[in-house]
Amino acid sequence: MHIKNLILLLIAALQLIGCGVSEKYEKQKKQPNIVIIMADDLGYSDIGCYGGEIQTPNLDDLAENGIRFTQFYNASRCCPTRASLLTGKYPHQVGLARNGQTLSRNAATIAEILKENGYHTGMAGKWHLSRTQQLDDNQEQLLWLSHRKDSSIFAPLESYPSNRGFEEHWGVIWGVVNYFDPFSLVHNQNQIKEIPDDFYMTDFITDKSIDMVEQFSDDDKPFFLYVAHTAPHWPLHALPEDIEKYKGLYDGGWDKLREQRYKGLIEQGLFDPKTASLAANESGSLWEDCTEKEWEAKHMEAHAAMVDRMDQGIGRLIEKLKETGKFENTLILFLADNGASPERGYKPGFDRPGQTREGKEIIYPHQKYDRPGDELTWGYLGTAWVGAVNAPFRYWKKESFEGGNCTPFIVHWPDGLKGMENTINNGVGHVIDILPTCLELAGAEYPSEINRLKTTPVEGKSIVSLLNKQISNTHDTLFWEHIGGRALRINDWKISALKGGNWELFNLAADRTETNNLATENPERVKEMEAVWEENYKRIWTNGN
Repeated sequence: MHIKNLILLLIAALQLIGCGVSEKYEKQKKQPNIVIIMADDLGYSDIGCYGGEIQTPNLDDLAENGIRFTQFYNASRCCPTRASLLTGKYPHQVGLARNGQTLSRNAATIAEILKENGYHTGMAGKWHLSRTQQLDDNQEQLLWLSHRKDSSIFAPLESYPSNRGFEEHWGVIWGVVNYFDPFSLVHNQNQIKEIPDDFYMTDFITDKSIDMVEQFSDDDKPFFLYVAHTAPHWPLHALPEDIEKYKGLYDGGWDKLREQRYKGLIEQGLFDPKTASLAANESGSLWEDCTEKEWEAKHMEAHAAMVDRMDQGIGRLIEKLKETGKFENTLILFLADNGASPERGYKPGFDRPGQTREGKEIIYPHQKYDRPGDELTWGYLGTAWVGAVNAPFRYWKKESFEGGNCTPFIVHWPDGLKGMENTINNGVGHVIDILPTCLELAGAEYPSEINRLKTTPVEGKSIVSLLNKQISNTHDTLFWEHIGGRALRINDWKISALKGGNWELFNLAADRTETNNLATENPERVKEMEAVWEENYKRIWTNGN
């Protein structure tokens, strides 16, 4: 009996020792640095590792040594996606069902939470989560946009990034910029009034990101860095040396480009032609009918140059991470806020200046500049090119079809993803999942209160199990709605509709590119899914309002 009791005591002691070692090991696991890089209005197949011809060696290298997703979603528009990314909730729940509004203060941001859990927090680039209100007088507005009317407060100060958890923010409060002289450029709450002659917004974002990595590397605290690029959002402003690299490359037109991109996606194993045919270019424009081929090709050259310069900056940021010894334990996430933008034809007003700071007139597309690129032009890509750069999908920014709400998504983390290098993940995730992922890896809990206000639970779920392929999706059901466009995905079934349009039904397992509308054959399934969409719409609006 004495021996038996001794054995039981030894077993209990060993179990306690084991638990202690395990807990100690968990506590000693080093929290990763987290860098989120977001592109603005990027085409799904723009970058090289997603089938594109644009030179993006640094993103390609991240993909080669990381994971690429084929079914990762955003909220199909700038503001809604940024709100969902930072809060883990649908945009309707945090004040951003529509563009140009203020992020709710009762929704904790990644920065606010990680800052309270021992992280440095920094942001460079585009915020676009503060109410952007036009002045009553349009002429005064145009003067303000061109820096010829003094007003250093661009939105409610309490809504600025520096008041939403970021120790440092260098960037713009509004969403549209003159890349050579941006409106609403700030450092924290202070307007940056003077800029150098060689200023270029993409380089500024890179430079400030690098500065913050260096600053945050002075101690042992981990850091969270949000790199929110404005590129390649219109206007098509690019540097001459970058444009030069692409001269003549797009002379074959958008139809040829679309087919080349699709071929690249297939060759890289991102899509299977048996289940993902090349969708139609919804612009309905044929290159052979274009009467201004040379002028149109120049727009695509400028777009490519903007993506190229962004990638160059990502390369410089990676070098700084390596130089400071932070690279191996830094989780890097790269994605886009929506598909490429079909917009073209806007005239000066609201967020589009009519003149430069010096009073020189800016030329818009209807006035026919020679080529887009410099500060005196205000170019847009337009529907036909966008129908090519969003290959293999249909539609574009704002719409809830795959061309609007599916993003390239690269995950890179040398210390945390060993053995998963150069892999493709076909699992389904959403931008609302990024906050829970950051919290899990940082060992942080979502707070019950923020800014002295009670919070509600997040909608997102961590993608850690998705990265490990332990699960095939983070949600059985995903919801979209923006300015009348709408969609719902339940497992492999998806209904999508344009504003005022009828629901279309797709089985994405067999038809990844939404080319075969099954609504007529399956009216009951459409009816059932529509009811789920309505239920989610009411719940999400109620949760946030």
